[in-house]
Amino acid sequence: MSQTKVKKLTPAQADLIPVYREKWWSIALATGPIDRSKVTATIETAYGAIGKKAPDIIFVDRPYQAADIIVSYADKPRSCLRNELETKLRSDLEKQLRNCLRGQIENQLENQLYDRLQDRLYTALQNQLWSPLRGDLAGKIGSRLQEDLREQRNRNLLDLNLNRQLDNCIQTELWACSGSWLDYCISVLNCAHSCGNMWNIFQSIARYCGWIYPYDKVCVVCEKPIALMTNSEYQLHAAGKPAVEFADGYAIYAYRGVILPQWYGCFHPHEWQSQWLLKEQNAEVRRALIQGIGYDRIIQELEATELDKWREYTLLKIDFQDDFDESGQPLPVILLKMTCPSTGFIHALRVPPNLTSAREAIRWVNWGIEPGEFSMQT
Repeated sequence: MSQTKVKKLTPAQADLIPVYREKWWSIALATGPIDRSKVTATIETAYGAIGKKAPDIIFVDRPYQAADIIVSYADKPRSCLRNELETKLRSDLEKQLRNCLRGQIENQLENQLYDRLQDRLYTALQNQLWSPLRGDLAGKIGSRLQEDLREQRNRNLLDLNLNRQLDNCIQTELWACSGSWLDYCISVLNCAHSCGNMWNIFQSIARYCGWIYPYDKVCVVCEKPIALMTNSEYQLHAAGKPAVEFADGYAIYAYRGVILPQWYGCFHPHEWQSQWLLKEQNAEVRRALIQGIGYDRIIQELEATELDKWREYTLLKIDFQDDFDESGQPLPVILLKMTCPSTGFIHALRVPPNLTSAREAIRWVNWGIEPGEFSMQT
């Protein structure tokens, strides 16, 4: 007789989802300095688990300092070991637990758990931490090659191998995101597995190590950043200071998940100037500036055209490109300005660009209720 699959978690199991998510999110955001003796022991054990001799371990202060070593291995793509370590220490463990889960719970519930415990965290850090730093690292190495290489015949092959070296990196923050789901399955759902030693190595890598560039005989380990800050939505975020900072001063500024140039990020949003919106060409950065400044301040600091007025409400238009229609044409920024009669406080909301009267805008804000009716109901 086949076992009935669980369609719903018990209340106690459901209550533990945020606990495990936050536990491993804290591990992902842990900052340095790393304990080099623990890292050395972890790396040596991990290499032994895939049948490799213990490597020479080189510690660097930040990912950029791995560039010299990455360049020196550019013509040795077979020496990269990330895939072997990923397969043995993470992928095989995930497959085992997924197979175990398929015998216990419905697929829909399994997918929900994966999304809530791993996918959201993993996507956030992949897009906001790893991708920007990898791009910067690729640019640095490219510039280094332009200066140092005189022989260009095999440049295309070298570029291909360099990309392999850049991808030969274990981002331990991302492993910690996987740990959230794995730990929940093992500790809460009691999923049986035969990877006890591998699970222990996985946890040690996620907890103790910074980024790892594993080669056949050499392993480069980067120090963790001294600051790594996010908001409650799992987005890189800090106001007026770096969201990511390394000991040597290298920093990434971010606001609600949007990577900002330093000339914006080093100022607190209260100090941002609406005039910056008129010159900023990057749409994503411009939206972050709008969020930080707020429409209330924008309409007071930028010249706005009055389109219509009704009682204490004014429909305004501001001429800066913030959004575009399907054909690529800029859409006007239309705001409904509301002034409190008793306090004089000004508040503004953005409304659809096709609205032409203040009453229409009020009706849109109030979910279709006429302004007079809304006043009586209030």
